Amino acid sequence: MPTVVITGANRGLGLEFARQYAAAGWRVVATVRVPSEASALRALAPSAAIHALDVADLNAVTALGRELAQETVDVLLANAGVSLGRGMKPTTIDSAEWEYSFRVNAMAPLALAAAFHGQVARSHERKMIAITSRLGSMGANGDGARYVYRSSKAALNAVWRSYAIDHPEIIAVLLHPGWVRTDMGGREALLNPEESVAGLRRTIAGLTKAESGRFYNYDGSPIPW
Repeated sequence: MPTVVITGANRGLGLEFARQYAAAGWRVVATVRVPSEASALRALAPSAAIHALDVADLNAVTALGRELAQETVDVLLANAGVSLGRGMKPTTIDSAEWEYSFRVNAMAPLALAAAFHGQVARSHERKMIAITSRLGSMGANGDGARYVYRSSKAALNAVWRSYAIDHPEIIAVLLHPGWVRTDMGGREALLNPEESVAGLRRTIAGLTKAESGRFYNYDGSPIPW
């Protein structure tokens, strides 16, 4: 039975990933900040195991990797993220929000990759996926603003690309889920979580070493850096 590890699995894309992978017969290791609030995840038992994790606590990320050191992980999904400072302007910089966004969106995924490298490297799939955003693409930025979120996701893109180069034994890929109707994406978004995750899972399933270090849309089409 293949295993997937998913961070930020209490709602939105993370929860939908857990649901779909569980339905497909995978063993799901799901992390959430407050397990007592994860009733939807608990409903997936026994297919899903829930672990408490605040990804902003990098020591906790490392500790979880040690706790699960004997696992074999086919797909690692660095899904947890935040979107802060949406209205921030150059004249109203909130350094605390910006620093926290970098910690969660860019630093935590790298810590997660390090913590689970051995578990993924010995698996059949050997895939590490970071859920990023087209808003982190400089080439696709035609409307400006969103300084905090754009920069933190651009940092994630750079980090994951470097990790892929440094670790050729792993298939490390960045995926944009589309504009999805979640708490982060809002009600006006174009996709529902089911559609987005179904596309993401198809793309993940088809990844080979040739795609490692690249940036793709949920439907598998490439996105410029």
